[in-house]
Amino acid sequence: MTWFRQTRFALLASLIPSVAAVAEGVCAEPVDVELILAVDVSLSMSPDELAIQRDGYVAALTHEQVIRAIQDGVHGKIALTYMEWAGVPMQNVVVPWTVISNREEAEAFAQKLTVHPPASARRTSLSAALHFASDLFAESSYSGTKRVVDISGDGPNNQGSLVTAARDALVEQGIVINGLPLMTRGTGFVSAYDVADLDLYYQNCVVGGPGSFMIPVNDWSQFPEAVRRKLVLELAGPAPGEALPIAAAKATPEVDCEVGEKMWRQRNYIWDSR
Repeated sequence: MTWFRQTRFALLASLIPSVAAVAEGVCAEPVDVELILAVDVSLSMSPDELAIQRDGYVAALTHEQVIRAIQDGVHGKIALTYMEWAGVPMQNVVVPWTVISNREEAEAFAQKLTVHPPASARRTSLSAALHFASDLFAESSYSGTKRVVDISGDGPNNQGSLVTAARDALVEQGIVINGLPLMTRGTGFVSAYDVADLDLYYQNCVVGGPGSFMIPVNDWSQFPEAVRRKLVLELAGPAPGEALPIAAAKATPEVDCEVGEKMWRQRNYIWDSR
């Protein structure tokens, strides 16, 4: 082998680790948090409720406290994406992964949430939403100090795999899941699949990972503040001396993590028996 060929071979060989490193995301842009906002748009949500949700996120993302929490991070920026979900087949990315480091970028992101109204779909699959979120992280071109799924919903999982299995799979990947259980029927439809203690269901069956928490919404008037507070906690953590709103607790025997699936089977058994 000539000197030229030896040198060329050595150069090509030296590039192979670099290609593999890029494929593994080593060159991904560093951010403080990779955050997925996963929002329930199942048919149990009324058009008014869907509008309140969108408006609440728009207001929260442009709030001074949220902007400050973003800029106070080590990198001073986050990667954010907004998705809506319902049953197993329905997960829709409304705004793809976007870097936010200042008010202008936050306002541009929020503006995209106002372009098209949300589309509803049947059933509630928290598990499918979490699996989809896992795929979104895998496709991200960013490298966050932490990865968080912020998932909201007004009912228990009633389709797809068990929510506890989905939760555990994400936690094993180092992903934190925080919850926003919507416990109001003020303007929405009364559903046969409502559960009275949705906050406990989220606490024991949905949220997970170090420092995970959930904030229940008991009235739609609370929604904007709940979203804002949740974002600040996810981005900056609690202030000195401030406790998390409701921290994840150990599962209790009173909480049935398959309640949604059982209610769905029972109701359909009644209809099929008629």
